[in-house]
Amino acid sequence: MLKKLEDILAKYERLSAEMADPAVISAPERWTQCAKEHAEIAETAEKYLEYKKTEKEMNDAFAAAEGEQDREMRGLLTEEGYSLKERLASIYGELRVLLLPKDKNDERNVVMEIRGGAGGDEASLFAAELYRMYCHFAEAMRWKTEIVDCSETELGGMKEVVFTVSGKGVYSKLKFESGVHRVQRVSETESQGRVHTSTVTVAVLPEPEDVEVQINEKDLKIDTYRSGGAGGQHINKTESCIRITHLPTGIVVTCQDERSQIKNREKAMKVLKSRLYDHYNSKYLSDYAENRKSQVGTGDRSERIRTYNFPQNRVTDHRIGLTLYSLDSFMMGEIGGMLESLAIADREAKLGSQEDTD
Repeated sequence: MLKKLEDILAKYERLSAEMADPAVISAPERWTQCAKEHAEIAETAEKYLEYKKTEKEMNDAFAAAEGEQDREMRGLLTEEGYSLKERLASIYGELRVLLLPKDKNDERNVVMEIRGGAGGDEASLFAAELYRMYCHFAEAMRWKTEIVDCSETELGGMKEVVFTVSGKGVYSKLKFESGVHRVQRVSETESQGRVHTSTVTVAVLPEPEDVEVQINEKDLKIDTYRSGGAGGQHINKTESCIRITHLPTGIVVTCQDERSQIKNREKAMKVLKSRLYDHYNSKYLSDYAENRKSQVGTGDRSERIRTYNFPQNRVTDHRIGLTLYSLDSFMMGEIGGMLESLAIADREAKLGSQEDTD
């Protein structure tokens, strides 16, 4: 680990020197690349410098204590040495976390897809509630949400809803939400008060950079049509709805949220790119999940991850065994604590894997 940190520090110092070189400053593209690489390792390099400084201070304190004749001063120096030793151990732990492999998608926006599963109308109603829950959370985080496609039911539920979430660090917060969400409650249509179980699937797809997903126009079949559901007079009179089929993979995306056919096409293409990115990376993600020990799970959308029990006001995440008895506020978007617990569990699992390979 220390060898790796020395290499990072050497690179950090080299890049710092390059960024101050007039020849590099006069070459904007080269300077920008240096600055990007410098920023990526700055936190780790600076933390390692703090580690080395603390280590020197600790050694100096213990060395001074050994040569000190005054008993009281020797005690103070020894106490300072042990205090610095504790600080050194803390910094070492921070460095281990900083050296963990970064998820390249963490800072990206996402496309979220929520679909009612088993349970009919009750599943669709809960899908709509989950959508509102994520919107409340996004609003609290100052993120922007935008519906791409939505299929509503007569009872006010959603058979499926596809929407984008944009903002700082969106994927890093929401990536563990992919999976099967199970709800247990008395259905509004249930006359005997029995508790029913329904399921909803959630997918969280990182929005890729355009350069990462190249789409050939000849691989696309694009259809336009009029909306078949509610949507006002304009949307029913014009063929503004878009359906894009990616022929090589069979992936189909529809968008009918906007009145403009052009805007619907733009939104649909954004979702298509995210689905293709997810499709082509699925083998890598599967291999990664299989090869590392993780308490959080693979994030596979077939995995039951959480249960929402309304009679008990309880929400339980099965991957980390965390139960909260505040389902009412949870459904209002107060999900930050749960998401943080999932991130911590994932980090600890990665640290455990790192120890196994050390």
